[in-house]
Amino acid sequence: MSVPEIARRLDIGRLAVYAMLEQGIIPGIRLGHRWIITRCAYDQWERTCGTSDRTRLSGQTELTVC
Repeated sequence: MSVPEIARRLDIGRLAVYAMLEQGIIPGIRLGHRWIITRCAYDQWERTCGTSDRTRLSGQTELTVC
């Protein structure tokens, strides 16, 4: 996914998306000056509102196959 596409989906600016990537809020991998964000990882992040398994309140384990 591209940074502009994520910015449109979240209704925020591109710089905010880059900041979220730098902070590890949005899952992505940096290769040089470029960010790689897989659709599968982003969709899972969006479904869980950005919460990681460590911060979920329920004790249930969820398995997502992409």
